[in-house]
Amino acid sequence: MRIPSDAEIRSLHERFAPGPAALDVVLTHCEIVAGIAAQLLARDNLGLDAALVRAGCLLHDIGVYGLYRPDGSLDHTNYLRHGILGHDLLRELGLPEPICRFCSCHTGVGITRKDIEQQGLPLPPGDYVALTGEERLVMYADKFHSKTTPPTFVTAATYLDDVRKFGEDKAAIFAAMVADYGEPDLAQLAAAHRHPIRRLP
Repeated sequence: MRIPSDAEIRSLHERFAPGPAALDVVLTHCEIVAGIAAQLLARDNLGLDAALVRAGCLLHDIGVYGLYRPDGSLDHTNYLRHGILGHDLLRELGLPEPICRFCSCHTGVGITRKDIEQQGLPLPPGDYVALTGEERLVMYADKFHSKTTPPTFVTAATYLDDVRKFGEDKAAIFAAMVADYGEPDLAQLAAAHRHPIRRLP
């Protein structure tokens, strides 16, 4: 499987971003997530394909561009669809399915067919969950940074508290990932990017 280079991935972001502001928000987030994943990979020998993880991090949110309105605002109502939008976009461009899956399988700690049915989520029926080690690491790294205004880093304890509102099963999935991967050094990243860290009160 051919993995796109950083330069090729950046050109895709530049091609599909509706403007400089959207490009900055989304690409910066993706680069931060890639940095978090790299930090976790460097700490432990996880036996994962580091190049594939990096590409997955850099591309996982490319579908967000499809949710920007002409006035530059983001359609938050349909934000949950950004993963499948990205998957479809990359598939149409001919990228391999394992790379496309990073888009559709990183949201929250996974969205199941049961979640979609019970909550009436605006997604085609299916299981959008991480299956490979690479997908799981990208999903996990993504939880530590948010594209809020302003963007923020998020501690593991804070995310655990956030995800608990979706059910104790979701909290347990995240807690297991924390146990497996540990927590990244957010202070270093926050200082480098000048984004605050959101912590529990």
